[in-house]
Amino acid sequence: MGTTAQARPKIVVLGGGFGGLESAFYLKMRLHDRADITLVSDQDYFLFKPNTIYIPFGLDPEKLKIPLDGPTRRQGVSFLQTRAQEVDPIAKTVQLDGQQLPYDFLIVATGAGMRAAEVPGLAEHANTIWTPEDMLRLREAFTGLRTAAQRGEHRQVLFVVPPNNKCSGPLYEMVFMLDTWLRRQGARDLVDITWSTYETGYIQAFGPRLHEVVTGEFERRGISGHTQSVVERLKAGEAVYRDGQRLPFDLAISFPPYVSSTPFPGLPADERGFLQTDLATRRIVGHDDIYAVGDAGDFPVKQAFLAFLQADAASEHVAAEVRGTEPTLGFEPTSMCVMEQFDKATFAQVPLRLTGVPERPVEVRPDANGEYRVGSSPAWRLGKKLLGIYLPWRFGAGHPFHAGLPWKGMEVGLKVMSGVLAK
Repeated sequence: MGTTAQARPKIVVLGGGFGGLESAFYLKMRLHDRADITLVSDQDYFLFKPNTIYIPFGLDPEKLKIPLDGPTRRQGVSFLQTRAQEVDPIAKTVQLDGQQLPYDFLIVATGAGMRAAEVPGLAEHANTIWTPEDMLRLREAFTGLRTAAQRGEHRQVLFVVPPNNKCSGPLYEMVFMLDTWLRRQGARDLVDITWSTYETGYIQAFGPRLHEVVTGEFERRGISGHTQSVVERLKAGEAVYRDGQRLPFDLAISFPPYVSSTPFPGLPADERGFLQTDLATRRIVGHDDIYAVGDAGDFPVKQAFLAFLQADAASEHVAAEVRGTEPTLGFEPTSMCVMEQFDKATFAQVPLRLTGVPERPVEVRPDANGEYRVGSSPAWRLGKKLLGIYLPWRFGAGHPFHAGLPWKGMEVGLKVMSGVLAK
């Protein structure tokens, strides 16, 4: 494709989350002025969503927002605050609110949404953890829980992971953080905490080592855990499960089933609206010029670090097309996360592969060997804090998170820590 100043290719990125910003800034890093890059988002800010777990315990949600106008303007990326409504792959246009936007290459990173209605009573009787507003409501609930316990009143808290939740990790963080917080407030003894999940093992996608860590933590903290517990409905004060089990609660907390946030009828998708892609390139099936990254695509695990890897792979393939070169990387699914617990944190690096089995769509790669690492330590809280500083700094400057010399330095630090603090 020609890349003259008169006919520079138009690259459109839909979505202002992890996948969208990583894609736009990676493309700018690789292509400079060889393409016109446009970022489309219905919000005028980026939300550092993983750290919304701190909102119930006092963090101001505004501290997690990065305005998009500054970094896009500095990097020469056009920014449109509007909603993408439809993609016409034949005309190569995106229908926005009131206008059509042409593209030569399109990266869809519009993320996921929640569908609490799949579990009758979930929206009415449980707190959820998807938005900052949800987290603020949970702050009120936790404050009431603490006050009741300090008055000598007994309370029951139930955590629920329903089927079709694609990233249960934040809910695991929440149960451990709540336990630690209540202990520090002198309010834990009168609060019973119960955990239920449809999974066959805790954090099932990340393999046996995470299950062992969570099992040990539940035992140490006095949390009652239930696996293979498929919730069917909630009513006031009680959750009802497929096997007939009933679990009582005064406060229920859940992470609802996932669906695509933005359906695109003209593109191939699975039954939940996630766009069907080639694993390595993130190209949408049947469309060589359209890619899907992060939660918008069909990779079964929805997680920020995996979104970075997918965005880099898709953007590298687009950049190679524009430059007339061969791409230097593809998507190799290795999750990396740090699970906060307040008194310590757990680090996990998990190489994954697809299984083709709907009930267990991913598993730890059998040949992972030393690449599969898990460890818990108070020191990992520092690692999580550093990541929480590094990412806003990179995105705030208009640079990709997972590329360049700063990331190489961060990666070296993580390797040293994981070599000492994980096995």
